[in-house]
Amino acid sequence: MIWLIIPGALILGAALWGPLMSNVEQAQYTVVETKNSIEIRDYAPKIIAQADVSGERKEAISDGFRIIADYIFGNNISSQKVAMTAPVMQQQQSEKIAMTAPVMQAGGDNQWQVAFVMPDEYTMGTLPKPNNEHVKLIEVPAKRFAVIRFKGLAGEESLNVHSEKLGAYIKGHNLNAISAPIYAFYNPPWTLPFMRRNEVMIEISK
Repeated sequence: MIWLIIPGALILGAALWGPLMSNVEQAQYTVVETKNSIEIRDYAPKIIAQADVSGERKEAISDGFRIIADYIFGNNISSQKVAMTAPVMQQQQSEKIAMTAPVMQAGGDNQWQVAFVMPDEYTMGTLPKPNNEHVKLIEVPAKRFAVIRFKGLAGEESLNVHSEKLGAYIKGHNLNAISAPIYAFYNPPWTLPFMRRNEVMIEISK
């Protein structure tokens, strides 16, 4: 009987641990319009911590994540910890499109920018300065995004399908897209697929 209980406890623990670890400050936005799984959102101005990395998409976001996580966990001039936020976002784009999301990965030709949004309590004057020269603190103005939300594992096929669906919505509603798709992930990797929150975001003109 114990061999039946242990696997069940592990599954339950994974199911509960994912949402618990995802219960962190999130980038603030106002929903302007909703249609099924798609929303139009206005995001408030933010400060991001950004790192430039290179490589394939999965490897690049992991490398960028580690660099910035090192900064917020205390590798800065005051050895101060900065709270983790959600989501973590990825964006692949041409060099002509500026990075605009609060937490993202952006890049072209295997060159990426990975960033976390900083908690709202901080200003450029109160954030600790990074020790690592690869970490940059940047102010990002308010932006509007069209966003589609979905669950499950966010593999390449799923991301492409939802990006195409969001793109079709933007085109069908005569909206002006001004960024490539941005992939947003709200949960740690051990979260069960059916409990995950994933999003694809595209910046649009107001």
